[in-house]
Amino acid sequence: MSLFLALPVLCAGYLLGSIPSGYLAGRWLANLDIRQQGSGSTGATNVLRVLGKGPALAVFLIDVLKGTAAVQLAKLLLEAPGTGSVNWSVDTVVVLTGLAALAGHIWPVWLGWKGGKAVATGLGMLLGLTWPVGLACFGLFLTMLSLSRIVSLSSIVAALALPVLMLLSFQSSDTGLRPAYLALALLTTVLVVWRHRSNVQRLLAGTEPHLGAKKG
Repeated sequence: MSLFLALPVLCAGYLLGSIPSGYLAGRWLANLDIRQQGSGSTGATNVLRVLGKGPALAVFLIDVLKGTAAVQLAKLLLEAPGTGSVNWSVDTVVVLTGLAALAGHIWPVWLGWKGGKAVATGLGMLLGLTWPVGLACFGLFLTMLSLSRIVSLSSIVAALALPVLMLLSFQSSDTGLRPAYLALALLTTVLVVWRHRSNVQRLLAGTEPHLGAKKG
């Protein structure tokens, strides 16, 4: 794998992830800084609290597409067409590009390194990388959300299940174990849980807001 090709792909992944959709929605629709409202996050959940359902849905879809686009771009540029075998170096760069998109969403250069929690972008990354695992995580998220009405709890549960779902996906795959994909699953779990550490404290204290609450 050429470093000359890998570095631009990683940079493109970061820049895609760093598109500040939640911040732009706040500026364009209400002339406010979403980082100074609600929970301070630029993600769709805070946009829902501050701006309502329509803007939140648009931000969610854009954030999902950021993750998918980053991974698909890496695959398009790095994977040789018509090959059925796994190229470990390509796998690694594709995974790193997905992580770069997550980093861009969490630490966007345009907003002083303060962004969202990367749940939607992580979902998009998974859908681009291995869509059955992405859909399974999203289904688990929706199930937990319907039961608890707490977005953070649903996100954490889905993230914790991700490595298990990834391992199960290898059993039905012709390529077998893909270490880079499993490493990505583990890192994503750690990243999502770490970004929700304040939510975990509120969950334990019983003060975490439910879906539809105006203040976080």
